[in-house]
Amino acid sequence: MRDDRYRTVPSGRLSRLTSFGQLAGGIAGNVLAEGVRRLASGERPHISDLLLTPANVTCVTNQLSKLRGAAMKLGQMISMDAGDILPAELTAILARLRDSAHYMPTVQLNKVLIAEWGPDWRRKFKHFEATPIAAASIGQVHRATLRDGTVLAIKVQYPGVADSINADVDNVASLFRMAKLLPGTLDIAPLLAEAKKQLSEEADYVREANQMRRYKKLLANDPAFLVPTPYDPLCGKRVLAMDFISGQSIEKLETHPQKVRDEAMSALLDLVLRELFEFGYMQSDPNFANYRWQAESGKIVLLDFGAARPVLAQTVEAYRRLMQAGLNGDSDALRDTLLEAGFMSPLVLQHHRPALDNMIKLLVAHLGKPGLFHFADRSFVDEVRRQGETIVADRAVWHIPPADTLFVQRKVSGTALLAIKMNARLPLREMVTKRL
Repeated sequence: MRDDRYRTVPSGRLSRLTSFGQLAGGIAGNVLAEGVRRLASGERPHISDLLLTPANVTCVTNQLSKLRGAAMKLGQMISMDAGDILPAELTAILARLRDSAHYMPTVQLNKVLIAEWGPDWRRKFKHFEATPIAAASIGQVHRATLRDGTVLAIKVQYPGVADSINADVDNVASLFRMAKLLPGTLDIAPLLAEAKKQLSEEADYVREANQMRRYKKLLANDPAFLVPTPYDPLCGKRVLAMDFISGQSIEKLETHPQKVRDEAMSALLDLVLRELFEFGYMQSDPNFANYRWQAESGKIVLLDFGAARPVLAQTVEAYRRLMQAGLNGDSDALRDTLLEAGFMSPLVLQHHRPALDNMIKLLVAHLGKPGLFHFADRSFVDEVRRQGETIVADRAVWHIPPADTLFVQRKVSGTALLAIKMNARLPLREMVTKRL
């Protein structure tokens, strides 16, 4: 019986380009079929209506998932909190990409390990589990036991993904443009360049091993966290070996008492604040799979340090001013900082000043409440979204903030999403004040 979890990763440039060609062809075929259907029923559909159909959502998701690498990672990078900005159909594609990775077939896995460790690589182990314990966009993880009984987690990179990053990013951007999801006046070149840079860094497992050591040292005295240690004899640019630390999905916390959930989320949120204001260094990928939780110890296991990066001093200062303005209830200072730091375009102020001011006042009033902050209380969100509808609809004011800001905000937003999922209740004002 065929196991659909296993799919060969297209590793050559031609095969990956062919996959994108098949994707474009599939979309075009679906557009034609849907257009004929709607015309026959008397409709006159717009091209965007034909592109963003359930059939095309499925087509794009499946193909990017099979490609893995940057094609899949780019979708994940902008998926954590895009629901209030991007079209619902695109959000569906990106959300599904977070959990859609396939496994390499054993034959392909063996070729990668032979290239890294030599043809007799199995002699290094008492046991190597062929079925991965985890799979993501750039690599998959196997559990293995050395001859001396040491248990390791070994991350193996998919073949060809490092060499295909630039082309994959450009091809995904072309798909977005083809679907007219982005205004033609929006300059996404700086963001694409930054995405290529970060993806290249994430594909360098030697660099990631060094980032893991950095975080292990930074958090050595923090009882809330555990960080694996790289196992140097088996580490390389495409394979990362580390000690195996047991733990369960962080999402399992949902079933535990409020106190347990609050303690875990307090530790994770405080870590974000420390990264920003103390370390000046941040692991900028908040994917839930990067956290494991130990029920017996209450500790959180931190995984995947490929996206760890320094935070620019001007970005730290911008967030400090934003948070201070929020704590002081100063809506004017908050608005001015948003504009000066490049979070939004000055055109927003020119075209939509009343709506912007109303949104800021709502946010300040809700986020600045004393006492426990209930992350799952989203009563204000609908009103904020309603005030922002005209801004989002005005494509002339769409704006891309500085890349460094985007990566920090992605971590902040992703952590907040996890806190919402956990229905956390935390003394937010006090936590922020402590770290400013």
